[in-house]
Amino acid sequence: MSQSSEFITLTGARENNLKDVTLRIPKGRLTVFTGVSGSGKSSVVFDTIAVESQRQLSETFTWFVRNRLPKYERPHAEAMEDLTPVIVVDQRPVGGHSRSTVGTMTDVYAVLRVLFSRHGTPSAGPATAYSFNDPSGMCRTCDGLGRTVRPDWDRLLDADRSLAEGAVRFPPFAAGTWQGQAYTNSDELDPHKPVRDFTAAEREFLMRGRPGSKVTVKGAGGTWITEYEGLADRFERLYLKRDLTGMSQKTRDTVREFLAEGVCPACGGARLNEAALATRIGGRSIADCAALQVTDLITVLREVDDPVAGAVAGAAVAALERIEAIGLGYLSLDRETSTLSGGEGQRLKTVRHLGSSLTGMTYVFDEPSAGLHPRDVHRLGELLLRLRDKGNTVLVVEHDPDVIALADHVVDMGPGAGTGGGRVVFEGTPRELAASGTLTGRCLGRRTAVKDAVREATGELWVTGADRHNLREVTVRFPAGVLTAVTGVAGSGKSTLVAEFTAAHRDTVVVDQSSIGISARSTPATYLGIMDTVRKIFARETGAEPGLFSFNSDGACGTCEGRGILYTDLAFMDPVTTTCPACGGRRFKDEVLGLTVGGRSVADVLGMTAGEALDFFHDTGVRRRLRALRDVGLAYLALGQPLTTLSGGERQRIKLATRLHRKGAVYVLDEPTTGLHMADVDGLVGLLDRLVDAGNTVIVVEHHLDVVARADWVIDLGPDGGRDGGRVVFEGTPAELLHAEGSFTAEHLRRAGR
Repeated sequence: MSQSSEFITLTGARENNLKDVTLRIPKGRLTVFTGVSGSGKSSVVFDTIAVESQRQLSETFTWFVRNRLPKYERPHAEAMEDLTPVIVVDQRPVGGHSRSTVGTMTDVYAVLRVLFSRHGTPSAGPATAYSFNDPSGMCRTCDGLGRTVRPDWDRLLDADRSLAEGAVRFPPFAAGTWQGQAYTNSDELDPHKPVRDFTAAEREFLMRGRPGSKVTVKGAGGTWITEYEGLADRFERLYLKRDLTGMSQKTRDTVREFLAEGVCPACGGARLNEAALATRIGGRSIADCAALQVTDLITVLREVDDPVAGAVAGAAVAALERIEAIGLGYLSLDRETSTLSGGEGQRLKTVRHLGSSLTGMTYVFDEPSAGLHPRDVHRLGELLLRLRDKGNTVLVVEHDPDVIALADHVVDMGPGAGTGGGRVVFEGTPRELAASGTLTGRCLGRRTAVKDAVREATGELWVTGADRHNLREVTVRFPAGVLTAVTGVAGSGKSTLVAEFTAAHRDTVVVDQSSIGISARSTPATYLGIMDTVRKIFARETGAEPGLFSFNSDGACGTCEGRGILYTDLAFMDPVTTTCPACGGRRFKDEVLGLTVGGRSVADVLGMTAGEALDFFHDTGVRRRLRALRDVGLAYLALGQPLTTLSGGERQRIKLATRLHRKGAVYVLDEPTTGLHMADVDGLVGLLDRLVDAGNTVIVVEHHLDVVARADWVIDLGPDGGRDGGRVVFEGTPAELLHAEGSFTAEHLRRAGR
């Protein structure tokens, strides 16, 4: 093997904020990339190495195939040599719709379907007969969803009122709206008669109508006669038989208030038809097997000793053991993927690759420890080492000290974030990093100090008798006016408990792990909602129309349509992106760029960092939102920077910035340290402290021990996950937690303080 082929060589990388980065990354080793959020880690690993590998791999296919594959533009770098095929495990949530389960995602359910079709009695037919996503296997009543959704007419219709008085409570159909006029204006219904007094025929007409019935309605365009559509028919057509995801969040929330969801009466939630459910192996149906914990299902499948079926069951057991090995043995195959936490989703994506016999690959992981309790991080480390030991190169973007300690090689990016980063500040072993004096190195050497003086509660907020999922009639007190950390291993019931809390306390401000809606035209300025004010300021000072100061409207450069770049699709060849020659990437027409406020054009303002903009603007609303951005540690972001270029941690914090500064509010944050460097965690805790000191109540679901140690109150769930969790094992201060027995959190907090 030549000397050069032992390394992946990167020369002169300039993607995003990278400043001519040159690296030699050892192959067949575990390399961890560290640095503060926004320092350039992802730009090196994902936007440069992974993209170029995928781009070059695509070039090996025929033109016909390449035209149907994702297209990647060549990253900005002088050279990239000795790359290997890349498999990316990124931060994107698993998500999935209601038909996606742990079983379908991991393909274990497909193996079970084969097992039941070959070995189950009486057989319902081929493997598709056991699929709830196939017409031959799904329950006809619920179409394989396991539950039925229907309008809640007790909420939708107030029978004590007349139609004219607002009997229809659903806002889009309310009296006075053009749709509501269909009911108040009908000649066959008395609009002043209480709905409760309607005859059976009148009630039937209200809900279902009658063919040929007409009604007169008035709108902005005049008066017209239209077909009468019953209230029930209209609601079902517009909101039950359509995909709600295509509607606005406000509409979705409104509709859900008037829906009642329940277990399907035909299949009992099993999703399958009678024939599929009648098939048994060892007295269990395939739905029974899918409902078992992974650990229990392994035991059941090991009992299959038929010569043919045993091989199929063995394949399922091998896959299930991989799920158990990464600490997810408490899951069941029928668990919907949309209900998984970020950490659970990350690990399940990793499982897919553990059974592969491919070698010589490059595996790229984006913060795989996200969502993991300290107890489970070592399991993740074992997975990464197993991939390495099979002859692969493993590149990991990570902040967790325990993962960093496993590395064969560490690349520390920095020294700061944004324009202050983009450089390699250290290369070497974890031991050398700890002695290097870089920000990451200094953080590795510190110990977790438990908070001694805690705040006094100003009140109490309760959850009583919570029994959803694995919670066991949990009743717990959340003190008001303090910072509370809800902890516990994965699957212990933390998120479920907090969901019960928010359901009981409707005014809670929730900042969850869901990704923010972004596009190439989204910027911090637009996401924070300050661009409308900025346009009005420029319009007032210059006498021009506000729309002229929007690159999505009248002021957009005619050549690039306000994008600042020109994207050229070359069919099967790599696309080419160039800076717009007309506006120089500034997005606006020349006439707009000539209109200034305080000597700055609107493009100049969008080029400012949040910190610089704070000194420029005097408007209180704009300054309040910019301060929120500064408070979450993002003062270095340019106001016009596309959100698509932000890291996962930056996106989470910009979402947090939009929800801050509501005095007297109750905040619930789900793992807010996700994507944060150890130094950034200090800033986050400082922000949480300021929120509490301003009179708010803050509750965080968190694994990071620095946050737990600096909370005022800790609620620890467990002792383990799944059926072995769902109980409160500790309530008290961090100092008291140090002495708690039977708590994995307490055990690791003691270790961190040594």
